[in-house]
Amino acid sequence: MIDFYLNGKRQRCDGVPADTSILELLRTHLGQTGTKEGCASGDCGACTVAIGEPGDDGALRYQAANGCITPAHQLDGCHLVTVEGLARGDALHPAQAAMVECHGSQCGFCTPGIVMSLFTLHEEQRRTPAPLSQQRLEEVLGGNLCRCTGYRPIRDAALSMNDYPDTHPLWADDPDLASNVAQLRAAKAASRSGGHYVAPRDLAALRQLKAERPEARLVAGATDLWLETTQQLKALDDLIDVRQVAELNAIEETPQGWWIGAAVTYSRLEPLFEQHYPAFAHLLHRFASKQIRNRGTLGGNVANASPIGDSPPVLLALDARVSLDGPDGERELPLGDFFLDYKQTALGANEFIRAIFLPRPSETQNLKVWKLSKRREDDISAVLGAFAWRLEGGVMRDVHLAFGGMAAIPKRAAGAEAALEGQAPSADTFAAARSALAGDFQPMSDVRGSAEYRQVAASNLLERLRLMIDTDNTIDAEVTLHAYAH
Repeated sequence: MIDFYLNGKRQRCDGVPADTSILELLRTHLGQTGTKEGCASGDCGACTVAIGEPGDDGALRYQAANGCITPAHQLDGCHLVTVEGLARGDALHPAQAAMVECHGSQCGFCTPGIVMSLFTLHEEQRRTPAPLSQQRLEEVLGGNLCRCTGYRPIRDAALSMNDYPDTHPLWADDPDLASNVAQLRAAKAASRSGGHYVAPRDLAALRQLKAERPEARLVAGATDLWLETTQQLKALDDLIDVRQVAELNAIEETPQGWWIGAAVTYSRLEPLFEQHYPAFAHLLHRFASKQIRNRGTLGGNVANASPIGDSPPVLLALDARVSLDGPDGERELPLGDFFLDYKQTALGANEFIRAIFLPRPSETQNLKVWKLSKRREDDISAVLGAFAWRLEGGVMRDVHLAFGGMAAIPKRAAGAEAALEGQAPSADTFAAARSALAGDFQPMSDVRGSAEYRQVAASNLLERLRLMIDTDNTIDAEVTLHAYAH
């Protein structure tokens, strides 16, 4: 049974199949049709909903999510807000009123999702007022596509929401809603649900389930797994949800670095990255959309083992390690040993990723990450380069060059690294590195780029690195538009 609150009212939905999405639950089981399906892959944002979960202070914190690829069973113990739940009778919520006044809607199909993204922004502003910068607006609306209106009136609506009366839904008047959701969440955590969709709460329970159900699929954010049912029409009828496993949600700091639990979302990682890995943090602005980052996990991106995943090349450049766990015990290995071949990893039959270790960067370590894709926002990489190095006595040390999109797996460029290690960052040195790079990879051709394009692009990224280092030895200097690289 899925037990949750919908627009302030408690809902109990029994007999819901494991692979039901929030979108399907709303439209098919509950008759709430305001939320739309556009792409069924988490790209267009027409299905955006807001999921409220209790924060540390007991108040509900709302995050945007793609209803089309979020498992309905993950609503257990949550408060779901949809476009039907925003108005107060005939009085519109500021997000709705601003969209009407600014003519931000034409055909209207994408409008519910855009309004829900603006609702989460409005809630953030209510909780923590801050200037609405262009970057912040892009972050909030980057996962919503509109084919009719153009984005200027939508942007105008976002900027003018606070000019309208702070009309809030009737459910927001309920002083007990947050505590009721918290109590429901605690009650669900105290009971281990069974059946086709099970959500363990601790590591011991997860290990036991993996022993009992070795064929069950693991799900966390579902931002990739759910495409198997929406795009390939495959049945996902035996699922173990790791999103609530306490140990997998921990970020453990040590003197050497951080162990990041496999179920930690990218949104939770942003403050850590901003402080210690600013280039990684900048990449997140081009890493899918806010809806995806709110649900997607670092562990899931690694376990997926896609050759064009955005985070593995950065993790490889940083010398990350991975902790694997299961009924037979725990083991640790370098991330470079985890990826074996296309979509093949070192995970055993009963194993799962417990955590990823990120070494603490030294004061002299430099990191640059450059992503090349057809679109700036919400697109998959054609080539991604992640470069870490130190300059010591005028020569490069600890050189790590990792690429995505250049092989069947995310991979470091061993030959190019050797050409740079211990050498001054001169034109001749980098020419040798680019020559070695041609032997490091034999990329494939696909819809995102030909093999020749990828080889040239990767070589050019090395040249970009040289030019950046050579510009008065100031590593923050840029040689391309900031909008497309940092």
